[in-house]
Amino acid sequence: MSQRIFIFDTTLRDGEQSPGATMNQSEKVRLARQLESLGVDIIEAGFPASSQGDFEAVQAIAAEVRGCQVAGLCRALDKDIDRAWDAIKGGANPRIHTFLATSPLHMTYKLRKEPAQVIEMIDHAVRHARKYTTNVEFSAEDGSRSEWEFLARCVDTAIKAGATTINIPDTVGYTQPDEFSALIRYLLEKVPDSDKAVFSVHCHNDLGLAVANTLAALRAGARQAEVTLSGIGERAGNASMEQVVMNLATRADLYKLETGIKTEQIYPSCRLLSRIIGQPIPPYKPIIGGNAFAHESGIHQDGMLKNRQTYEIMTPESIGRSGTDMVLGKHSGRAALVAKIKELGFNGLNEEQVNLVFEAVKRLADKKKKIFAEDVEALILEEIYRIPDHYGLLKLTVLSGDTNIAPTAAVKMIVDGEEKQLSGFGVGPVDAVFNTIATIIGRKPGLLEYAVSSITGGTDAQGEVTVKIEENGMASVGRGADGDIIVASAKAYINALNRLAKKKEERTCVTL
Repeated sequence: MSQRIFIFDTTLRDGEQSPGATMNQSEKVRLARQLESLGVDIIEAGFPASSQGDFEAVQAIAAEVRGCQVAGLCRALDKDIDRAWDAIKGGANPRIHTFLATSPLHMTYKLRKEPAQVIEMIDHAVRHARKYTTNVEFSAEDGSRSEWEFLARCVDTAIKAGATTINIPDTVGYTQPDEFSALIRYLLEKVPDSDKAVFSVHCHNDLGLAVANTLAALRAGARQAEVTLSGIGERAGNASMEQVVMNLATRADLYKLETGIKTEQIYPSCRLLSRIIGQPIPPYKPIIGGNAFAHESGIHQDGMLKNRQTYEIMTPESIGRSGTDMVLGKHSGRAALVAKIKELGFNGLNEEQVNLVFEAVKRLADKKKKIFAEDVEALILEEIYRIPDHYGLLKLTVLSGDTNIAPTAAVKMIVDGEEKQLSGFGVGPVDAVFNTIATIIGRKPGLLEYAVSSITGGTDAQGEVTVKIEENGMASVGRGADGDIIVASAKAYINALNRLAKKKEERTCVTL
C-alpha cells in the first residue's frame, strides 16, 4: 500500500522571490484558489512580517482558501510569530512556519550566535508559536550544510517544544542525492521523537538537483515535499512541483508513494502562473514545456503511431493538456465557452464575467477563424484579471516602413481618468509607440526585456508580448495580447506601467 506525501507549495512565498515574479494581492488570491483546485495540502502564502502588503495578501488568502492549510513564514522572533498568526488565524487549520539557521557558516556570520543560543531560540520560538496553534513547522535553515549531530539536537529540541513538522532545507542547493537521503535517514534514526513529527524537505536548484534531492529524501522517509509551480524561486529556483509529483505518479512501482494532487490541473496551474508573472514556459521544460509531448523524428513518429508508450511515459491528458483542441468560432455557443473556461481552471467567474469573455471571444472571432484554448485564456486575463488601470489604451495608429519617413505612432490614452493624445517618433514602430506612451504619462522607464511569442499557430494567431521595465531601481513585468503585434506591444508596455504605479503605491509599506 502506498504511503501519503504532503505537498507544501511555496510558489506564493519563495517562488515570488524569483526576479520578475512579483504578484499583486488579487493575483496571489487567484493563484491560491488554483492551488486549492490542484489539491496541494499546504499553501505557504507569504512572509507576513516582511511588509504590510504581504501581511494583507496572506490574510486574504487565509480567508479565501478552505480546502487546504495556509501557512505563514516567520523568523524565530516573537514579533514575527505574532504577526504571522494575525495574518493566518482566519484560515482552515492555519500553520505557523518558523525558521532559524543551524549551519556553522550561518550561525557565525549571519546570526552571530553560539550553538547553545540557537538551541534556546528554537525552543522559545516553537513554544511561543504553540500558544496559538498545534500546527507548527520548524525549518533548520541551511540544514544540509549543518553538522549532523548538532542538527539532530535542533530537531529534537523543536519536536519536544511542540513542532509537528520538521523541515530540512537544502537552502543553497549544495547537497547531493546520496548524502541528502543519508542525512534524512540519520535524523529519523537519531532523533528520539522523530515519529511524532512529519519530516519535510525544501530543496533549491543551484546545481540542478532540487528534484533529485527531494525524491531521494522522500525515499529515505521524508513525507512532505516543499515545491513551487514550474520550480520558480530565488536564484536557480526550487524543486518543481510538477516534476516531483509526476515522478511519483509515473514511477509508482518504485516509490510506492502517493499525493493528493489532481494531476490534470498541473498544466492549467503552471499556465496561470506563467500568465500572471509574464514569463513564458520554456519549450524544453520537463512535463509542461511546449516540446514535452512533441515528436518530430521519423523513428519517434513511427513508434508513436504504433504504440504511444514507445516514446511517451505519460499522456498530455494526465497533466491537463488536451490531446485534441475544441476550437471555438464565431458560431460557438455560450455553453461551449463555459466548458472551455472550466477546463482552463478558471472556476471562479460569475455570470457577468463570463458574458464579458463571451463578447470578447465574439470580437476576436470576427478577426480570426479559429479560437483556441490559449486565446480564451489570454482574453480572460485581459478582460477579467488585469489590475486597476492608471493608464489605458484607447486608440493606436502607427506609420512605418517608408524609408523616407521616421516611424511614427499616434496614441490616444486615458491617464488617471483624463483622455490624452500625442504623436511621436522612434527608430522603429515599437520604439515610437513606447516613446509616445512614456511622453504622454510623463515617465521614461528603461526597457530591460522585450519578448514576442505566438499564442497559437497560424498567420492569424494572436501575438503575445512580454516587457520588463525599470525606473528608479524598481522593475515591473507586463504582458499584452492582440492580433496586431504592435498593439500587443502597447498593451504590454501599459500593463507594465500600471504594475509599476501599483508598486510605487505599496512602497509606503515597511519592509523588515
